[in-house]
Amino acid sequence: MNPSDAFERCLAALYEAALDDTRWPAAAALIEEAVGTGGSALSVGEGFDGDARITFSRYLERGQSREDLAREYASVYHLHDEALPRLRLLPHGQRVHVPDLYTEDELKTSLVYNEAFRRWRSHEGLYVRFDGPDGSRIVWTVANPVGGDGWQTARLRLFDRLLPHVHRSVLIRQALAAADALGSGLAGLLDNDRIGVVQLDRSGRVLAANGPALDLLRRGDGLTDRDGALRAAAPRDDGRLQALLGRALPDLWGAAPEGGSMTVGRPLRQAQDRLSGRPPLSLHVSPVGDPAADFGGRRVAALVLVVDPARRPRIDPARVAAALGLTASEARAAALLRV
Repeated sequence: MNPSDAFERCLAALYEAALDDTRWPAAAALIEEAVGTGGSALSVGEGFDGDARITFSRYLERGQSREDLAREYASVYHLHDEALPRLRLLPHGQRVHVPDLYTEDELKTSLVYNEAFRRWRSHEGLYVRFDGPDGSRIVWTVANPVGGDGWQTARLRLFDRLLPHVHRSVLIRQALAAADALGSGLAGLLDNDRIGVVQLDRSGRVLAANGPALDLLRRGDGLTDRDGALRAAAPRDDGRLQALLGRALPDLWGAAPEGGSMTVGRPLRQAQDRLSGRPPLSLHVSPVGDPAADFGGRRVAALVLVVDPARRPRIDPARVAAALGLTASEARAAALLRV
């Protein structure tokens, strides 16, 4: 698989996984094969030092769940990992070699590095920390490189290209979880009244929108559907939005569609808005489906999730777990992580 094909296949798999969690193991396995690593882990945490907590963790090896490793790390090693305070302070999206987070002495004495990571074949892996909502942290880890030739430049280049898309896939999942919309599918999302949903065809014209999105569009509250196309009310925001949509919508002869995220400002409706400071809308744009599979028909080619921070109430984790069949940790993450 050449690097260009590998990137496009991984990209498509990530955006499928963003809308359907059952596809994440396959996406992770594809990324692991393309990057050349023996496994990967995705974790979400919040707090610092003694108050630090892991709210979600998933370990995979070639697409196969390793819950045993996730439990072992959380119960045995988490509180003893010398690298965590440094990992939490890494700049957003910066790749770091696992050994670089330990001092020279710690590389010789650390229980985590020398016992757990060597046994799990991740002591020569890579860490990346992403910013999450409400001050949370998203950490993506990949295990040691396979093949004995280390982290070659081509592997690292592909890894770096995938980073923003891994981050965006997680943000989309979190937004859907916070809106009680996990597992809804494209059609089911239109029935959800807790998150705005706009479906676009390949030309960027609005095919459908649900109630919250229609309310915003009719009032021109940050977004409009002028001439059938999704637009931002403010010209500066609209330029960014059209560029984002241009990358997300399919071009049969161009690069693979890429999703993106942005915020959209809202016009001041009355004097008190200047004092209340209405929060901007958060938009997550995700490509949908295979651009070559519709024979030119008018289908959903991109999905726009519109998150209004002022609209959504706090979610009860127990209700989320009961309704969606999530574990306790997944339900807490869904309830706490509000985009």
